[in-house]
Amino acid sequence: MMAAAASANITSASIASYNVKVGMVPKLKPSGLQMKSTHDFRNFSGLKQAASVSCESEASFLGKDSVIALRNSFETKAVKQNINTVAMQPKVQASFKVAVLGAGGGIGQPLALLVKMSPLVGHLNLYDIANVKGVAADLSHCNTPSEVLPFTGPEQLGDALKGVDVVVIPAGVPRKPGMTRDDLFNINAGIVKTLVEAVADNCPDAFIHIISNPVNSTVPIAAEVLKQKGVYNPKKLFGVTTLDVVRANTFVAQKKGLRLIDVDVPVIGGHAGITILPLLSKTKPAVSFTNEEIKELTVRIQNAGTEVVEAKAGAGSATLSMAYAAARFVESSLRALDGDSDVYECSFVQSELSELPFFASRVKLGKNGIEAFVNSDLQGLTDYESAALEALKPELKSSIEKGVAFANKQPVNA
Repeated sequence: MMAAAASANITSASIASYNVKVGMVPKLKPSGLQMKSTHDFRNFSGLKQAASVSCESEASFLGKDSVIALRNSFETKAVKQNINTVAMQPKVQASFKVAVLGAGGGIGQPLALLVKMSPLVGHLNLYDIANVKGVAADLSHCNTPSEVLPFTGPEQLGDALKGVDVVVIPAGVPRKPGMTRDDLFNINAGIVKTLVEAVADNCPDAFIHIISNPVNSTVPIAAEVLKQKGVYNPKKLFGVTTLDVVRANTFVAQKKGLRLIDVDVPVIGGHAGITILPLLSKTKPAVSFTNEEIKELTVRIQNAGTEVVEAKAGAGSATLSMAYAAARFVESSLRALDGDSDVYECSFVQSELSELPFFASRVKLGKNGIEAFVNSDLQGLTDYESAALEALKPELKSSIEKGVAFANKQPVNA
């Protein structure tokens, strides 16, 4: 994309990460899209006028269907090839309100930036216990449609959530070297409980995206809080496990020499250690793995968070890749809310696919949240995957029960 921008003399691109060619209807692939054409255009969210721009997109910022959001947001008037400009007629769809709770943190800041790039966001509320005015002021200078507002401290939490369509919760402490996800529990469990109570009081119909670890426990905590508040909708509560899918796609593409744009690997189970189970046998495009490759890739995907923690040597955890993955899930949710009928993501949700009350799998998203579960992903598993699935269940069950017990012994604030 950079090469294409250089040849077109493009000097600024506030949403260039989408890598979408305006006005085209591409052939969608499992994890992205590819298209190549020559068009003229005049103005596209900050891109300077250029004639006969030729570019080839090799990846999509938000996964397989991100182009749909842009294609539906902008209408191009057809012109003959010898005309140097194309009049862009934007369809105003920047109407959804998103709140990021924990927006001043290592995940929150890059996540807020990526969410602001979405053409479907009209209002972006940033909340943290520390001052986020600087973050909001910084983001407000980006020439994308959404209005950014800061909210600081518990007294402003309710205002940050009024009328919100999607709530994203990355708040909490990060992992440090030698720290397990369970070590995070005592701190992050209380944080999630408090924030979800506020969500229940101020925007109970919103999609709720839980990022705060350990997700295997914090999602059940959120569910119990919402039940106690009388507003629980299991179709709208999501544990964000998209990073596991993003990593699986990346590592498989690298290992097998595939174009990343083509690779799609479903990941089921949970979001910690052995509870993360990539279904390599379900990889698209179909590819064969040796037993050694299967074990190596599975372990790497399961321990990828530790890989980042150790590489940062105490300076942080997987913040940037998590922000990217969370932004992808936010965009998928917004597209579903906007009426897109072909939105699928893996997520840790209340489920009947196993004997466990919560389970990560691929789900279809719609205006009202989860519309369907993709049962076929769990059919025809290999012996290795079947054994791994049975092995993860006791640990995942324990984590779920730990979250439920925490929520039930802690009184819910009125």
